[in-house]
Amino acid sequence: MKKPVSFIALLLCVTVLMAQGERKRVLFVGNSYTDVNNLPQLVQRVAESAGDALEYESNTPGGCTFAQHCTNRSMSLIQQGGWDVVVLQEQSQLPSFPQSQVEVEVFPYAQQLVDAVYSHNPEGEAMFYMTWGRKYGDQQNAPYFPVLGTYEGMDSMLYERYMYMARQYDASVCPVGRVWRYLRTNNPEIELYQSDGSHPSLAGSYAAACAFYTLIFHRSPQHITYQPEIEAVNAATIREAVQHVVFDTLSFWLRQTTDTTHQDTTHVDTTQIDTTQIDTTQVGIHDTHGSISISHFSVYPNPTTDQVTVLLPHPSMKYDAVLYDLKGRRLRAMLLSGTQTTISLSDLPKGVYLLTLISPTDRRTLHIVKTL
Repeated sequence: MKKPVSFIALLLCVTVLMAQGERKRVLFVGNSYTDVNNLPQLVQRVAESAGDALEYESNTPGGCTFAQHCTNRSMSLIQQGGWDVVVLQEQSQLPSFPQSQVEVEVFPYAQQLVDAVYSHNPEGEAMFYMTWGRKYGDQQNAPYFPVLGTYEGMDSMLYERYMYMARQYDASVCPVGRVWRYLRTNNPEIELYQSDGSHPSLAGSYAAACAFYTLIFHRSPQHITYQPEIEAVNAATIREAVQHVVFDTLSFWLRQTTDTTHQDTTHVDTTQIDTTQIDTTQVGIHDTHGSISISHFSVYPNPTTDQVTVLLPHPSMKYDAVLYDLKGRRLRAMLLSGTQTTISLSDLPKGVYLLTLISPTDRRTLHIVKTL
């Protein structure tokens, strides 16, 4: 009589264990922020330590943007289907840029990727990877878009843009940037950055891995027992931060939430974003060596009190430039060439002006705001 009882007991144990653990197939689409410290593998190990299983594939070329992912191996991987979650991470600076630039360079490609996820993975979930502001802000772009001059400003812009994309395109969002912000505020002794002030340290990637585990499996990070080579006390603090920021407000970060009254109360942004400076300029992506790649026309300072400098993306090309007021009246015409030209507005009243630049192959219009 003991054998049947033992067999039944064993069967019950196996059944309980199977019920506890879940298996997910996850595709990570991103760049170096995902590749550094092998974030997908960290998520896998975190999941295994909590009794779950994660199978993953990734495509993370350095500096890769959503636009590039739409035409590279990432799209092929998405179209293969069978993914439970597809994680989407944009280039680290792009979502924080002026609204008019993000609307052209980020949003359309984000939507294209999300649409592909749901088209080829009807049971799957698109999940944006909300990254963080650089340690001291984006200093190289701050002259063109001042809100980027501090960590708080850049981080706030990233938060706004990723939340917009998640709500607009029906996706979840993994708020890694919010976890970092919580840790920076409450536990500044934990170094989340590498020496470049941009890429994640091992502790920073561990925070991301715990957040992704929580979002992907809908389970508390307190189940996690794995930790990489960081101090045990710091690992525990990171898991507690993820518990507070992510798990305790889980429905807020997930797609198709029914909780329309919930607000993100994990942080109160103290940065006052000057909205008069949004939509007025184009900024550039900087590589790890600090060089700038300006693929767009730029104008700064904007707003201005007397003059603006126009940056041109093709120094060898000449542009016919015409300045208009908002009533469409032609105020002046000029020929621009080289890398930059300064235009005086000292004789014009306060207001918004349109600067149209025309070349044989292109036509762009920039908005310029003049204040007293």
